[in-house]
Amino acid sequence: MTAPVKVGVVGCGYWGPNLVRNFRSLPDCRLEMMCDLSEERLDHLRTLYPEVRGEASFEHMLNGAGLDAVVIATAVQMHYPMARASLLAGKHTFIEKPMARSSRECEELVALARRQGLVLMVGHTFLYSPVVRRIREIVESGDIGEIRYISARRLNLGLYQKEINVAWDLAPHDVSIILYIMEEMPVSVSCQGSAHITPGVEDVTLMGLTFRRNRSALIHNSWLDPKKVREMTIVGGQRMIVYDDVEQMEKIRIFDARVERPPHYDSFAEFQYAYHYGDMYVPYIKQEEPLRVECQHFLDCIRHGREPLSNGVQGLELVKILEAADASLKQGGSTVPLGTAGPWGGAMARAGNGDQRMISAGGEQKRAPGGAEAIGSGVVGCELAH
Repeated sequence: MTAPVKVGVVGCGYWGPNLVRNFRSLPDCRLEMMCDLSEERLDHLRTLYPEVRGEASFEHMLNGAGLDAVVIATAVQMHYPMARASLLAGKHTFIEKPMARSSRECEELVALARRQGLVLMVGHTFLYSPVVRRIREIVESGDIGEIRYISARRLNLGLYQKEINVAWDLAPHDVSIILYIMEEMPVSVSCQGSAHITPGVEDVTLMGLTFRRNRSALIHNSWLDPKKVREMTIVGGQRMIVYDDVEQMEKIRIFDARVERPPHYDSFAEFQYAYHYGDMYVPYIKQEEPLRVECQHFLDCIRHGREPLSNGVQGLELVKILEAADASLKQGGSTVPLGTAGPWGGAMARAGNGDQRMISAGGEQKRAPGGAEAIGSGVVGCELAH
């Protein structure tokens, strides 16, 4: 494909306008249409982007606009039916997180995209952040030693949702980052939570992921905290990384700190932990909007037939973790096994023996070992604003 990719965005509520803004700004994209049931939202966006058509009918968007790709930023319960309709209409499809409401729905979308030879991508935006990519580079270099555990906090006051709990709303960001850093699926999931405002919809959760080699992760999510917190700590055997996404400049701090136990001792009186306190340093990272990098990556995958970094299989595996968390919540926080842990992305995404195409922080492609690079009905009466 050499002509600009013709794109339409459905869902112009909370997050959709950010996608509209970014796709409209990319030189190899032509944003053709914005779709939403709310005429008020469409009128507002038309004042900002008068050259882009506004449309209330999703069916017309699929069948009458001549689009190459559809971007879905609606409420979660509409992700599956809209993505299925988009793929059946022959459109490359981008779905905001989480990919769907169940792993069964995700599996069907992955299989359908493969049969149709279309790009299916999930909006795990933080995988396109230069900060998160730098963290993975530091971990892979061995600078912090073997990861012992990761803790994450993503807290704020609202935005409340009625159809999904706070884990489905906020945890996908942290889970996707953790899987990206760990490079494997957890072996089990546990989750505890409470519903304080809407009965049956947990607004505070604490999720635990257990990995091989005695590694673990804890994720605290809340809609009830007065202060916005976006923090993750990666504790290694040699050093520790603190990632604070709310910070404007020093988003990563690396602490040369660790705890060591003596290799030999004859009595408890001789046993002493060794605490090492070294310097703290802040690596320089060139800032770039992750969403813009993500949108450009979607276009590149369409134009060159590449597998997205955040592909449908990875979206499926993340939903499996959320389903396990729901099951654990219903069982009072008990551990729910996920089966044998494998590399994040699974065999379906690593079927070849070539190199995996990865997106760099600057939006250019580079090669890294790890797997294959190529992949091969209307909806009515839905609430599109999200």
